[in-house]
Amino acid sequence: MARDLLIVGGGIHGAGIARDAAGRGLSVLLVEKDSLAAHTSSASSKLVHGGLRYLEYLKLRLVRESLSERESLLAIAPHLVQRQRFVLPYRGRLRPAWAVRLGLFLYDRLGRNSSLEGSTRIRFADSPYGEPLQRRLRSGFVYSDCTADDSRLVILNAKDAAERGAEVRVRHRLLRASRQGSEWRAEIRDEATGETAVEHARALVNAAGPWVAEVIGGCQAGGKKSVRLVKGSHIVVPRLYEGTQAYALQHSDRRLVFVIPWQEDFTLIGTTDVPWQGAPGRCEIEPAEVDYLCEVVNRNFEHRISPADVAWSFAGIRALQDDDSTRASAVTREFELALDAGAGRAPLLSVVGGKLTTYRRLADLALGKLAPWLGTLPGEWTATAPLPGGDLPGGDVETFAQELARRWPFVGERRCRRLTRAYGTRAIGLLEPVRAAADLGEDFGGGMTRLEVDYLVCEEWARTAHDIHWLHSKTGLRATAEDRRRLDDYLADPVAPSA
Repeated sequence: MARDLLIVGGGIHGAGIARDAAGRGLSVLLVEKDSLAAHTSSASSKLVHGGLRYLEYLKLRLVRESLSERESLLAIAPHLVQRQRFVLPYRGRLRPAWAVRLGLFLYDRLGRNSSLEGSTRIRFADSPYGEPLQRRLRSGFVYSDCTADDSRLVILNAKDAAERGAEVRVRHRLLRASRQGSEWRAEIRDEATGETAVEHARALVNAAGPWVAEVIGGCQAGGKKSVRLVKGSHIVVPRLYEGTQAYALQHSDRRLVFVIPWQEDFTLIGTTDVPWQGAPGRCEIEPAEVDYLCEVVNRNFEHRISPADVAWSFAGIRALQDDDSTRASAVTREFELALDAGAGRAPLLSVVGGKLTTYRRLADLALGKLAPWLGTLPGEWTATAPLPGGDLPGGDVETFAQELARRWPFVGERRCRRLTRAYGTRAIGLLEPVRAAADLGEDFGGGMTRLEVDYLVCEEWARTAHDIHWLHSKTGLRATAEDRRRLDDYLADPVAPSA
């Protein structure tokens, strides 16, 4: 029997569409050739934002839509999405003060229903926000946006989809697909066993990100899309300054580079925008990109950094619409839903472009485009339904974490904060069987215990130490090579849990 929907790609768009579709009662199969959020969706700047710089390109609709979605994600995932104040030092040679003030005025007004604090101008001599900055920087602006755990946002969308009836298969690759009248016949290979299975679906969604054109070719579909591949890279260094504020730094090329407090002991810096000419796949930051990001920091902060200070770096390839922009940073972040269909032919919907913040809206529009082939569907529902663990009382992460620490004092306050940020209210279920510290089991680095590893394998499709340390958590920042070896050995043990 044919499923309603076959989705290719386990990034934010594939997982978001799977969740939305399953919640409307559709039968859904999601396949991902690697791990959930293994590529672009875990390599973002960790922002849920309107995109202040998009105002320079007059993308008012994109900014308004993004600010509206920012508010929705705050409501449904308060454990993953956090309010953040951003400090924008004023550099008159790059943008005049009136232009910055006008941009922030528009930003506040376009997010008119926002629960976030509005923007203001400040003198650094009178504010603790100025303490980390070089003395020549005398004033600036402060505005609000949000940061987010991007990979867990993907994973929890997939988990909610599965709990609503979708089937999620990681490490399963679409080999080819062909139309058989009003259905798709798809050949899917299990990358672990090499076995191939055939699945049938009424509609196929291509959410393969950088591989979107490759999937179109494998489906022998027309209308190949022109995709612009752009690499974005980030560095992580030991914490640069005290305080919870982030910074949006203007560089001499007029780009904004974000400096964000991250994982309590670190600072995240990024991103670059570099044209990518090769085939899509894993990529790494180049030395020139590291130098670029260090230079931005050193032009603004008293504390100087060098490549030797980089504790970790990551890079990802974004597949954007090719709008003929001459600069990679100017390429539109708007999305396109390209439909290949016709009378009596099964539809192929390809997702091109887009950004983390607008994934939920994209999913809703995607199902609207497919409705003629799927029949009458229930209305939009994802804007108010919490993601797993998102039903925190009052959305108060800190109070909930303190309650966990009170009930399980031997777990430790720091770990309770991390568990709350990762699992929200479901952290209670994780810790329920724990009566003593020994019940947590072996520590595989960074506070990642056997109890949590078993949960991630059984409940969240984790398969490797890399999955657990870097995608399902960021405990890899504090784990050693020996920790990773022990964790891989544990996962390879046949008595270890398996999903």
